Amino acid sequence: MMIRKATSNDAESIATLFMLVLENMVYKFIGETDYHKAKEFLTYFLQKEHNQYSFQNCYLAEIEDEIIGVVNLYDGAELLELRKPILDHIAQNYAADLHIEDETQAGEYYIDTIAVCSSEQGKGIGSKLLNHLIEEYVFQQQQTLGLLVDENNPKAKKLYLKMGFECVGTKRLLGHHLDHLQIKKEQAIVNP
Repeated sequence: MMIRKATSNDAESIATLFMLVLENMVYKFIGETDYHKAKEFLTYFLQKEHNQYSFQNCYLAEIEDEIIGVVNLYDGAELLELRKPILDHIAQNYAADLHIEDETQAGEYYIDTIAVCSSEQGKGIGSKLLNHLIEEYVFQQQQTLGLLVDENNPKAKKLYLKMGFECVGTKRLLGHHLDHLQIKKEQAIVNP
């Protein structure tokens, strides 16, 4: 397996993976439950630069040139700037009445989305992507990584805690209560 930065040419494949975890959220963004329109919405932003979902903010896991996993992250200090093009697009093109809480803030690189294709789930792909980020951002760049996990997803939370993340609070995002976890250099555990 190889982990690499995404390019704009990867947008369609990434959108398919993002839909595994973001489908309901994107439906709220566009104000309807049409899978193809939701995927087109994501693809549109994945192809562009300087937004939350841009290819610039994605790392991919590949096996034999097939994308099997993706992780999206960005500097929390840039949340409002990166979200603005998305909110502007929603306001101009969709009837959705939307208020999105801030899921991150300055002081952390925020892991927005982790997705692994259905056929590869349970094989440690997500852990390998997270270990890659921990190595690059926490150890090499000495940054804090943060993420949110649904309080109704104890399996994911257990994995993050095992990797060295610690709960630093709670947040609310689009009607969901989420635990806010962070990892810093002094608490990081890199797993093979």
